[in-house]
Amino acid sequence: MRIAVTGSIATDHLMTFPGRFAEQLVAEQLHTLSLSFLVDNLDVRRGGVGANIAFGMGQLGTRPILVGAAGADFDEYRDWLDRHGVDTSSVHISEVLHTARFVCTTDADHNQLGSFYTGAMSEARLIELKKVSDRVGGLDLVLIGADDPEAMRRHTEECRSRGIPFAADFSQQIARMDGEEIRNLLEGATYLFSNEYEKGLIESKTGWTEDEILAKVGHRVTTLGKRGVRIDKVGEEPIVVGCAEEEVKADPTGVGDAFRAGFLSGLSWGVGLERAAQVGCMLATLVIETVGTQEYTLSRSHFMERFTKAYGDDAAVEVQAHLS
Repeated sequence: MRIAVTGSIATDHLMTFPGRFAEQLVAEQLHTLSLSFLVDNLDVRRGGVGANIAFGMGQLGTRPILVGAAGADFDEYRDWLDRHGVDTSSVHISEVLHTARFVCTTDADHNQLGSFYTGAMSEARLIELKKVSDRVGGLDLVLIGADDPEAMRRHTEECRSRGIPFAADFSQQIARMDGEEIRNLLEGATYLFSNEYEKGLIESKTGWTEDEILAKVGHRVTTLGKRGVRIDKVGEEPIVVGCAEEEVKADPTGVGDAFRAGFLSGLSWGVGLERAAQVGCMLATLVIETVGTQEYTLSRSHFMERFTKAYGDDAAVEVQAHLS
């Protein structure tokens, strides 16, 4: 399968202040606030949901097509993704804006001051999926992840009009969407991804019941945190897959993206929904054991050893055949 992943491309600039913000604030002068903090370290991490998902798929060898917008400062990030099996040729490069970034400082009490710059992400709406499809010889599935809202709408409408199967994945953007926007983006999707809280929010905002939403999409994939994932399909018993056992919990950031990467890779291999969910849960476990969303290294032998322990020999034989 040729799978395109649309979504944000960003970098996180994370700094640590050894003191406490509260000790630097003067209540009577907050209306003229002007502060500068001397930080101890700077940690620059690659991120963005589109890039995170594509990276995970690349690690599994499925050669995803990343579709998103970045700035002229994307060269180093592009090289990183290219080296890890991602097709970045369809990334739009802005002539005037920098790649989106999150800049955050954390103090000794874990309070945070942060800013998010959307930058080039706003130009994702300029990308036409037909050009992407023509370049790679057709698309079998498009994941429409959190991105510029207008880009999400355009990609969804284009998939419908061209008959390209798509997966709806609102993620962080669901908070700003109203019911009509969500209804327009999910109807006709082959897959609808969300976590358990987002599932309830989708139902609340759209005014549609769980059964009504399921009737409008092919499959509903709901991640359940430490309980794994549930896949629903009209007229069939739900598939519930548990998480692989964690060795350590280092950082939960990017775990949902990792699950999607594994699940989509499983679909690409044609191993079936349960196996695809198991691959997703295994990759998510590896990511939660690592600080950062793209800092893990996928060793095939280690992956299969952990996968076999979690899901058994029969599942492992089926997945091993594709994990080359």
